Amino acid sequence: MAARTPRVVAELGRPETSQETADRKAESSRLYRVRKTPSNLVWALLVSLGVVLVMVMITPRGDGAPREDINIAAAAAEVASSYDVTPIVPSIPVDWGVNQAALTSSSDGIASWNVSLVPAEGFIRLSQGFDADTAWTARTLDGSPPRDTVTIEGVEWTVYINQDPAAFGNVAYALSTTAGNDQIAVYGSSGVSLIELVASSIAPQVREIRDAA
Repeated sequence: MAARTPRVVAELGRPETSQETADRKAESSRLYRVRKTPSNLVWALLVSLGVVLVMVMITPRGDGAPREDINIAAAAAEVASSYDVTPIVPSIPVDWGVNQAALTSSSDGIASWNVSLVPAEGFIRLSQGFDADTAWTARTLDGSPPRDTVTIEGVEWTVYINQDPAAFGNVAYALSTTAGNDQIAVYGSSGVSLIELVASSIAPQVREIRDAA
């Protein structure tokens, strides 16, 4: 096989010598290292981030499904017709949220109507245990000790005040009363005035259930 003819370098007008080839490769390596300085790396990183930002901006994104409004009165009417009970419906300010309005059953078989409200601060829950006793109330309020009584709109309530709400299911203040065979509790982490506002709104219904019983 014939020996390969050395490549003629245009700048030299002749083939490179071994030393010139080595020098050329060394210079190429040096220039490559120079191009990888921290400054160049930073610029490359910024360019990459710019590309990512553009992709994020042009990618369509949904806002997510809006939370469905819960109609407490409609849910109560459905429960009443299905289970022959009388769920109490609180009247709340229009800017309050509602997380739940449903019938549930505890491990002891007692059915209860539960409404979870979201005012501007904390939470408030209305629980109505059907054919329940005071033991149900104690379990519902995580063993909160009774402190006093208060009368709101003609209805006497037992008052529970917890200095350490974390020890009682985050229940800072609670009220309980009876209506016929039902036990009713209004409780939560919101201020006293907000919890008593809910109790006030349901007082006529409590009296009506008592009268019917």
